[in-house]
Amino acid sequence: MELNLFYATNRRHEGPDRDHPTGYGTKFSDDGMENLRFGRVKVTAEQAKVDAFLNTHVPGCGIGDGENLGSYLATCAGSIAPYAEVLQRGVHEHSQPQAALGSKAMFADLKAAMEQASDVLIYIHGFNVSWKAAVGSALALQLMLRRAPTADPKQSVLVVLFSWPSDGAALPFVSYKSDRAEAAGSGGAVGRAFLKVRDFLADIRDKASTGAGQLCGQDIHLLCHSMGNFVLQNALERVADFTPGNMLPRLFEHVFLCAPDVDDTVLENGHPLSGVAQVARQVTVYHNREDKAMVVSDYTKGNPERLGGAGAARPSLLHNKIHQVDCTPVVQGVVEHSYYQNGNVNADIRASIDGWPQSDARRTRKRSPTQENVWTMVPRA
Repeated sequence: MELNLFYATNRRHEGPDRDHPTGYGTKFSDDGMENLRFGRVKVTAEQAKVDAFLNTHVPGCGIGDGENLGSYLATCAGSIAPYAEVLQRGVHEHSQPQAALGSKAMFADLKAAMEQASDVLIYIHGFNVSWKAAVGSALALQLMLRRAPTADPKQSVLVVLFSWPSDGAALPFVSYKSDRAEAAGSGGAVGRAFLKVRDFLADIRDKASTGAGQLCGQDIHLLCHSMGNFVLQNALERVADFTPGNMLPRLFEHVFLCAPDVDDTVLENGHPLSGVAQVARQVTVYHNREDKAMVVSDYTKGNPERLGGAGAARPSLLHNKIHQVDCTPVVQGVVEHSYYQNGNVNADIRASIDGWPQSDARRTRKRSPTQENVWTMVPRA
Protein backbone atom coordinates (compact mmCIF):
# COMPACT_ATOMS: atom_id res chain seq x y z
CA MET A 1 0.00 0.00 0.00
CA GLU A 2 1.13 3.56 -0.70
CA LEU A 3 0.89 6.15 2.07
CA ASN A 4 1.17 9.90 1.54
CA LEU A 5 2.19 12.62 3.96
CA PHE A 6 2.57 16.40 3.74
CA TYR A 7 5.50 17.92 5.62
CA ALA A 8 7.33 21.11 6.54
CA THR A 9 10.84 21.07 7.98
CA ASN A 10 13.76 23.29 8.93
CA ARG A 11 16.18 20.34 8.87
CA ARG A 12 19.18 20.33 6.53
CA HIS A 13 18.57 18.21 3.44
CA GLU A 14 20.64 15.08 2.76
CA GLY A 15 22.08 14.37 -0.67
CA PRO A 16 23.69 16.69 -3.24
CA ASP A 17 20.43 18.33 -4.41
CA ARG A 18 18.17 20.22 -2.01
CA ASP A 19 15.30 19.88 -4.50
CA HIS A 20 15.66 16.09 -4.60
CA PRO A 21 16.73 15.15 -1.07
CA THR A 22 17.34 11.60 0.05
CA GLY A 23 16.27 12.61 3.55
CA TYR A 24 16.69 15.29 6.19
CA GLY A 25 19.33 15.26 8.91
CA THR A 26 19.99 16.38 12.48
CA LYS A 27 21.11 19.96 11.75
CA PHE A 28 19.33 23.15 10.73
CA SER A 29 18.89 24.07 7.08
CA ASP A 30 21.93 25.62 5.39
CA ASP A 31 19.73 28.69 4.79
CA GLY A 32 19.20 29.23 8.52
CA MET A 33 17.23 27.71 11.40
CA GLU A 34 14.03 29.48 10.31
CA ASN A 35 14.23 28.36 6.69
CA LEU A 36 11.35 26.04 5.83
CA ARG A 37 10.94 23.49 3.08
CA PHE A 38 7.52 22.10 2.24
CA GLY A 39 6.82 18.86 0.45
CA ARG A 40 5.27 15.41 0.30
CA VAL A 41 6.51 11.97 1.27
CA LYS A 42 5.37 8.67 -0.22
CA VAL A 43 5.97 5.48 1.76
CA THR A 44 5.29 1.94 0.60
CA ALA A 45 4.17 -0.49 3.32
CA GLU A 46 2.66 -3.97 3.55
CA GLN A 47 -1.12 -3.77 3.97
CA ALA A 48 -1.25 -6.87 6.16
CA LYS A 49 1.33 -5.52 8.60
CA VAL A 50 -0.38 -2.13 8.81
CA ASP A 51 -3.77 -3.75 9.46
CA ALA A 52 -2.26 -6.00 12.13
CA PHE A 53 -1.00 -2.98 14.10
CA LEU A 54 -4.27 -1.08 13.63
CA ASN A 55 -6.27 -4.07 14.93
CA THR A 56 -3.99 -4.97 17.84
CA HIS A 57 -5.89 -5.13 21.12
CA VAL A 58 -3.94 -3.97 24.17
CA PRO A 59 -5.82 -4.90 27.38
CA GLY A 60 -7.07 -1.73 29.03
CA CYS A 61 -5.56 0.50 26.36
CA GLY A 62 -8.06 -0.24 23.59
CA ILE A 63 -7.67 -1.08 19.91
CA GLY A 64 -4.69 0.02 17.84
CA ASP A 65 -0.92 -0.01 18.40
CA GLY A 66 0.09 3.24 16.72
CA GLU A 67 3.45 3.43 18.48
CA ASN A 68 4.77 0.18 16.98
CA LEU A 69 3.04 0.97 13.68
CA GLY A 70 5.11 4.16 13.53
CA SER A 71 8.30 2.20 14.23
CA TYR A 72 7.45 -0.17 11.37
CA LEU A 73 6.62 2.63 8.92
CA ALA A 74 9.92 4.34 9.74
CA THR A 75 11.71 1.33 8.20
CA CYS A 76 9.69 1.31 4.97
CA ALA A 77 11.02 2.62 1.67
CA GLY A 78 9.86 6.06 0.66
CA SER A 79 10.48 9.06 -1.58
CA ILE A 80 10.51 12.80 -0.90
CA ALA A 81 9.10 15.44 -3.25
CA PRO A 82 9.66 19.02 -2.04
CA TYR A 83 7.50 21.73 -3.58
CA ALA A 84 9.45 23.76 -6.13
CA GLU A 85 10.53 27.22 -5.05
CA VAL A 86 11.83 30.20 -7.02
CA LEU A 87 13.39 32.75 -4.68
CA GLN A 88 16.21 35.27 -4.80
CA ARG A 89 18.55 34.52 -1.92
CA GLY A 90 18.93 37.44 0.48
CA VAL A 91 15.72 39.21 -0.64
CA HIS A 92 12.58 39.03 1.49
CA GLU A 93 9.85 36.97 -0.16
CA HIS A 94 7.35 39.86 0.06
CA SER A 95 9.72 41.90 -2.13
CA GLN A 96 9.73 39.25 -4.87
CA PRO A 97 6.52 39.48 -6.92
CA GLN A 98 7.58 36.54 -9.09
CA ALA A 99 8.54 34.31 -6.20
CA ALA A 100 7.17 30.76 -6.16
CA LEU A 101 6.70 29.63 -2.57
CA GLY A 102 6.44 26.01 -1.50
CA SER A 103 4.15 27.04 1.34
CA LYS A 104 1.55 28.47 -1.02
CA ALA A 105 1.64 25.38 -3.22
CA MET A 106 1.16 23.07 -0.23
CA PHE A 107 -1.61 25.22 1.27
CA ALA A 108 -3.44 25.08 -2.06
CA ASP A 109 -3.21 21.28 -2.09
CA LEU A 110 -4.37 21.10 1.53
CA LYS A 111 -7.29 23.39 0.76
CA ALA A 112 -8.34 21.08 -2.09
CA ALA A 113 -8.17 18.09 0.27
CA MET A 114 -10.17 19.89 2.95
CA GLU A 115 -12.87 20.65 0.41
CA GLN A 116 -13.32 16.87 0.16
CA ALA A 117 -14.39 16.71 3.84
CA SER A 118 -11.05 16.43 5.56
CA ASP A 119 -9.77 18.22 8.63
CA VAL A 120 -6.04 18.94 8.92
CA LEU A 121 -3.95 18.10 11.99
CA ILE A 122 -0.50 19.70 12.22
CA TYR A 123 1.85 17.40 14.15
CA ILE A 124 5.05 18.53 15.93
CA HIS A 125 7.11 15.63 17.27
CA GLY A 126 9.28 15.57 20.37
CA PHE A 127 12.79 14.83 21.63
CA ASN A 128 15.21 12.32 20.09
CA VAL A 129 13.33 11.75 16.82
CA SER A 130 15.08 11.21 13.49
CA TRP A 131 13.55 12.26 10.17
CA LYS A 132 12.48 8.69 9.33
CA ALA A 133 11.01 8.17 12.79
CA ALA A 134 9.11 11.46 12.47
CA VAL A 135 7.62 10.38 9.14
CA GLY A 136 6.69 6.98 10.59
CA SER A 137 5.01 8.55 13.63
CA ALA A 138 3.08 11.07 11.54
CA LEU A 139 1.80 8.41 9.16
CA ALA A 140 0.85 6.14 12.07
CA LEU A 141 -1.04 9.03 13.67
CA GLN A 142 -2.90 9.65 10.42
CA LEU A 143 -3.85 5.99 10.06
CA MET A 144 -4.87 5.61 13.71
CA LEU A 145 -7.08 8.71 13.66
CA ARG A 146 -8.80 7.55 10.48
CA ARG A 147 -9.51 4.11 11.98
CA ALA A 148 -10.47 5.25 15.50
CA PRO A 149 -13.75 3.74 16.81
CA THR A 150 -14.99 7.27 17.52
CA ALA A 151 -14.37 8.48 13.96
CA ASP A 152 -17.12 10.04 11.86
CA PRO A 153 -17.08 7.88 8.69
CA LYS A 154 -17.96 10.93 6.58
CA GLN A 155 -15.00 12.93 7.85
CA SER A 156 -11.31 12.31 7.16
CA VAL A 157 -8.17 13.61 8.85
CA LEU A 158 -4.99 14.65 7.06
CA VAL A 159 -1.82 14.91 9.16
CA VAL A 160 0.83 17.49 8.26
CA LEU A 161 4.23 16.82 9.84
CA PHE A 162 6.45 19.61 11.09
CA SER A 163 9.87 18.03 11.71
CA TRP A 164 12.59 19.96 13.51
CA PRO A 165 16.20 18.75 13.90
CA SER A 166 15.70 16.53 16.92
CA ASP A 167 18.97 14.75 17.57
CA GLY A 168 17.83 11.19 16.92
CA ALA A 169 20.65 9.76 19.08
CA ALA A 170 19.89 8.12 22.41
CA LEU A 171 22.45 10.03 24.50
CA PRO A 172 20.54 10.81 27.71
CA PHE A 173 22.21 14.11 28.62
CA VAL A 174 23.98 15.51 25.56
CA SER A 175 21.21 14.90 23.03
CA TYR A 176 18.52 16.24 25.40
CA LYS A 177 20.37 19.53 25.84
CA SER A 178 21.04 19.71 22.10
CA ASP A 179 17.41 19.01 21.25
CA ARG A 180 16.16 21.58 23.74
CA ALA A 181 18.34 24.26 22.15
CA GLU A 182 17.25 23.22 18.67
CA ALA A 183 13.61 23.13 19.80
CA ALA A 184 13.93 26.73 20.97
CA GLY A 185 15.53 27.70 17.66
CA SER A 186 12.86 25.84 15.71
CA GLY A 187 10.16 27.85 17.45
CA GLY A 188 10.92 30.72 15.10
CA ALA A 189 10.45 28.46 12.08
CA VAL A 190 7.13 27.15 13.41
CA GLY A 191 6.09 30.71 14.22
CA ARG A 192 6.81 31.69 10.61
CA ALA A 193 4.72 28.75 9.43
CA PHE A 194 1.84 29.80 11.70
CA LEU A 195 2.02 33.34 10.30
CA LYS A 196 1.87 31.92 6.78
CA VAL A 197 -1.24 29.93 7.80
CA ARG A 198 -2.74 33.09 9.29
CA ASP A 199 -2.20 35.04 6.08
CA PHE A 200 -3.51 32.20 3.92
CA LEU A 201 -6.68 31.87 6.01
CA ALA A 202 -7.19 35.65 6.00
CA ASP A 203 -6.96 35.67 2.20
CA ILE A 204 -9.56 32.86 1.95
CA ARG A 205 -11.92 34.72 4.29
CA ASP A 206 -11.47 37.95 2.35
CA LYS A 207 -12.31 36.22 -0.92
CA ALA A 208 -15.33 34.51 0.64
CA SER A 209 -16.64 37.84 1.93
CA THR A 210 -16.56 39.32 -1.58
CA GLY A 211 -18.05 36.26 -3.29
CA ALA A 212 -14.74 35.34 -4.97
CA GLY A 213 -14.56 32.06 -3.07
CA GLN A 214 -16.13 30.07 -0.27
CA LEU A 215 -15.12 28.50 3.02
CA CYS A 216 -14.80 24.70 3.06
CA GLY A 217 -16.26 24.31 6.56
CA GLN A 218 -13.37 22.12 7.77
CA ASP A 219 -11.00 22.75 10.67
CA ILE A 220 -7.27 22.88 11.36
CA HIS A 221 -5.95 21.33 14.56
CA LEU A 222 -2.52 21.06 16.20
CA LEU A 223 -0.93 18.19 18.14
CA CYS A 224 2.41 18.63 19.92
CA HIS A 225 4.20 15.74 21.58
CA SER A 226 6.76 15.93 24.38
CA MET A 227 9.40 18.59 23.58
CA GLY A 228 7.30 19.62 20.59
CA ASN A 229 5.34 21.58 23.18
CA PHE A 230 8.50 23.56 23.93
CA VAL A 231 8.74 24.28 20.19
CA LEU A 232 5.16 25.58 20.36
CA GLN A 233 6.00 27.71 23.39
CA ASN A 234 8.73 29.46 21.40
CA ALA A 235 6.60 29.64 18.26
CA LEU A 236 3.89 31.62 20.05
CA GLU A 237 6.50 34.20 21.03
CA ARG A 238 7.36 34.64 17.34
CA VAL A 239 3.68 34.96 16.39
CA ALA A 240 3.21 37.58 19.12
CA ASP A 241 6.14 39.61 17.75
CA PHE A 242 4.38 39.91 14.39
CA THR A 243 0.80 40.34 15.58
CA PRO A 244 -0.60 43.83 16.23
CA GLY A 245 -2.46 44.39 19.48
CA ASN A 246 -2.53 42.16 22.53
CA MET A 247 -4.37 39.12 21.15
CA LEU A 248 -2.94 36.30 19.07
CA PRO A 249 -4.90 35.17 15.99
CA ARG A 250 -7.12 32.11 16.35
CA LEU A 251 -5.61 29.56 13.97
CA PHE A 252 -6.82 26.20 15.30
CA GLU A 253 -10.04 24.55 16.33
CA HIS A 254 -8.37 22.23 18.85
CA VAL A 255 -4.81 22.06 20.20
CA PHE A 256 -3.65 18.79 21.81
CA LEU A 257 -0.68 18.96 24.19
CA CYS A 258 0.46 15.35 24.59
CA ALA A 259 3.01 14.32 27.24
CA PRO A 260 4.19 17.96 27.26
CA ASP A 261 7.81 18.38 28.32
CA VAL A 262 7.28 21.91 29.65
CA ASP A 263 6.87 23.40 33.12
CA ASP A 264 3.65 22.50 34.92
CA THR A 265 2.82 26.21 35.38
CA VAL A 266 3.34 27.14 31.73
CA LEU A 267 -0.37 27.50 30.88
CA GLU A 268 -1.16 29.95 33.68
CA ASN A 269 -1.85 33.59 32.86
CA GLY A 270 1.37 35.47 32.16
CA HIS A 271 3.38 32.28 31.56
CA PRO A 272 4.89 31.28 28.18
CA LEU A 273 2.11 28.98 26.90
CA SER A 274 -0.89 30.89 28.21
CA GLY A 275 -1.37 32.30 24.69
CA VAL A 276 -2.36 28.87 23.40
CA ALA A 277 -5.91 29.64 24.58
CA GLN A 278 -5.96 32.54 22.13
CA VAL A 279 -4.86 30.56 19.06
CA ALA A 280 -7.39 27.73 19.64
CA ARG A 281 -11.05 27.30 20.38
CA GLN A 282 -10.22 24.39 22.73
CA VAL A 283 -7.06 22.96 24.31
CA THR A 284 -6.60 19.49 25.82
CA VAL A 285 -3.57 18.38 27.84
CA TYR A 286 -2.89 14.63 28.05
CA HIS A 287 -0.56 13.48 30.84
CA ASN A 288 0.62 10.26 32.48
CA ARG A 289 1.80 10.09 36.08
CA GLU A 290 3.98 7.07 35.24
CA ASP A 291 5.72 8.68 32.27
CA LYS A 292 9.41 7.95 32.91
CA ALA A 293 10.46 10.53 30.31
CA MET A 294 8.91 13.20 32.51
CA VAL A 295 10.73 11.87 35.58
CA VAL A 296 14.03 11.95 33.67
CA SER A 297 13.33 15.52 32.56
CA ASP A 298 12.52 16.55 36.13
CA TYR A 299 15.41 15.06 38.03
CA THR A 300 18.34 14.44 35.70
CA LYS A 301 17.97 17.59 33.58
CA GLY A 302 17.20 19.97 36.44
CA ASN A 303 13.79 20.98 35.09
CA PRO A 304 10.80 21.92 37.25
CA GLU A 305 7.83 19.52 37.47
CA ARG A 306 6.63 18.70 33.95
CA LEU A 307 3.13 19.29 32.62
CA GLY A 308 3.19 15.82 31.07
CA GLY A 309 3.67 14.15 34.46
CA ALA A 310 0.97 15.07 36.96
CA GLY A 311 -0.66 17.73 34.80
CA ALA A 312 -1.03 21.42 35.59
CA ALA A 313 0.17 22.54 39.00
CA ARG A 314 -3.02 24.58 39.55
CA PRO A 315 -5.80 23.53 37.14
CA SER A 316 -8.19 26.05 38.65
CA LEU A 317 -6.00 28.88 37.33
CA LEU A 318 -6.22 27.78 33.69
CA HIS A 319 -8.36 29.41 31.01
CA ASN A 320 -11.76 27.76 30.74
CA LYS A 321 -10.86 26.54 27.23
CA ILE A 322 -8.14 24.31 28.68
CA HIS A 323 -8.93 20.79 29.92
CA GLN A 324 -6.49 18.16 31.15
CA VAL A 325 -6.86 14.39 30.94
CA ASP A 326 -5.00 11.92 33.15
CA CYS A 327 -4.19 8.91 30.95
CA THR A 328 -2.46 6.86 33.65
CA PRO A 329 -5.25 4.22 34.02
CA VAL A 330 -5.13 3.30 30.32
CA VAL A 331 -1.37 3.43 29.86
CA GLN A 332 -0.40 0.83 32.48
CA GLY A 333 3.30 1.02 31.66
CA VAL A 334 2.78 -0.23 28.08
CA VAL A 335 3.15 3.06 26.21
CA GLU A 336 4.42 5.46 28.85
CA HIS A 337 5.32 8.41 26.62
CA SER A 338 3.71 7.96 23.18
CA TYR A 339 0.26 6.94 24.38
CA TYR A 340 -1.43 9.52 22.12
CA GLN A 341 -0.74 7.03 19.32
CA ASN A 342 -2.64 4.17 20.92
CA GLY A 343 -6.17 2.92 21.55
CA ASN A 344 -8.26 4.90 24.02
CA VAL A 345 -6.27 8.13 24.02
CA ASN A 346 -6.07 8.26 20.24
CA ALA A 347 -9.83 7.67 20.05
CA ASP A 348 -10.40 10.49 22.52
CA ILE A 349 -8.34 12.84 20.33
CA ARG A 350 -10.35 11.83 17.27
CA ALA A 351 -13.59 12.49 19.15
CA SER A 352 -12.43 16.05 19.81
CA ILE A 353 -11.45 16.51 16.16
CA ASP A 354 -14.98 15.47 15.23
CA GLY A 355 -16.42 18.04 17.62
CA TRP A 356 -17.54 15.97 20.59
CA PRO A 357 -18.01 18.11 23.72
CA GLN A 358 -15.55 17.47 26.54
CA SER A 359 -18.43 16.13 28.63
CA ASP A 360 -19.85 13.82 25.93
CA ALA A 361 -21.04 10.61 27.61
CA ARG A 362 -19.59 8.50 24.79
CA ARG A 363 -16.06 9.35 25.88
CA THR A 364 -14.24 6.84 28.11
CA ARG A 365 -13.29 9.33 30.79
CA LYS A 366 -14.72 10.66 34.03
CA ARG A 367 -14.74 14.21 35.35
CA SER A 368 -13.14 15.23 38.64
CA PRO A 369 -15.76 15.87 41.36
CA THR A 370 -14.00 19.12 42.30
CA GLN A 371 -12.51 20.48 39.03
CA GLU A 372 -14.64 21.08 35.92
CA ASN A 373 -11.62 20.96 33.61
CA VAL A 374 -9.93 17.83 35.01
CA TRP A 375 -10.64 14.35 33.62
CA THR A 376 -9.35 10.79 34.06
CA MET A 377 -9.40 8.16 31.31
CA VAL A 378 -11.10 4.85 32.07
CA PRO A 379 -10.23 1.59 30.29
CA ARG A 380 -12.23 0.70 27.19
CA ALA A 381 -13.06 -2.98 26.76
